[in-house]
Amino acid sequence: MIPLYALCDQATLDARNLSLEDFVQLSHRYNASIIQYRNKSSDMETVKKNLIALRHSWEGILIVNDAVDLAPFCDGVHLGQEDLQRFDRDIGKAVTIVRHRIGRDKWLGISTHNQEEIFQANAMDVNYIGLGAYRSTLTKEVSTVLGESLDALAELSNHDVAAIGGVRLDDTFKHVAYRVIGSALYED
Repeated sequence: MIPLYALCDQATLDARNLSLEDFVQLSHRYNASIIQYRNKSSDMETVKKNLIALRHSWEGILIVNDAVDLAPFCDGVHLGQEDLQRFDRDIGKAVTIVRHRIGRDKWLGISTHNQEEIFQANAMDVNYIGLGAYRSTLTKEVSTVLGESLDALAELSNHDVAAIGGVRLDDTFKHVAYRVIGSALYED
């Protein structure tokens, strides 16, 4: 079975009245190896506090979404294409800047959506790419749904691939290293 990369979205936790501890328990239940913490609405101090809380209860890999300055409190950072452009309009230069800021000992993942972005990422110093969306999802607006073509695109990557967007617990892939699952963890 492809390892689970659990997406801990604060807005989803709040909507379901769940705590970070509840999410960690779900992640253990499904044998996740990675948790990514995403919080698009809180200030950086709150995100930092929540990362520290997660770190105390989660021994696996902990990634933060977008918050490059909080990399010291976890194992790495994941950035989307738009988020990378805050560092430089050239995505390759942006990755170099972020890698320099977080260091070589931290994981760096970036989102990709098509063959062109995969080929660009192949030349970059990242640990993995998120590729998707696999399906439409209710928790995030997506412009491109890759469906069954995701696995063929994943084969083009020089990096480990994390399938993102609408992935379910029973989905299988041949060329994907991680299944990124968020709200589907609550459906059983």
